[in-house]
Amino acid sequence: MALITHTLGTVPVGPYQLQAAIAAVHDEAPTAEDTDWPQILALYAVLDQVAPGPMVTLSRAVALAMVHGPRIGLALLGTLDADDRMAHTHRLAAVRAHLLEQTGDSVAAHAAYLRAAALSRACSNNAT
Repeated sequence: MALITHTLGTVPVGPYQLQAAIAAVHDEAPTAEDTDWPQILALYAVLDQVAPGPMVTLSRAVALAMVHGPRIGLALLGTLDADDRMAHTHRLAAVRAHLLEQTGDSVAAHAAYLRAAALSRACSNNAT
């Protein structure tokens, strides 16, 4: 954490410093509930400006959900549905399933978990 704090204050901020800072904030917390989610969200907002991409958006949606609730996170996830890099991956479906479960929509969550599992199998079958 000291290295990241020093680096963030002395050099232009790049994606690797921001990713390291996010990892450091996660590492400081003994549990997910104890994580400084507002700080994580702020770091992802900066990372999205420095190095935008679908995985940053996916991760930012999780942080957004932790700070402002799962429905807000789901709204951001919806922006990835049209992105071919993410629309057919298990990662998007799994995060959507988890957030739907948090909203109490067990039927939609179940369907999303099944989609994530199917996409995961398809991905592993293509890798072999």
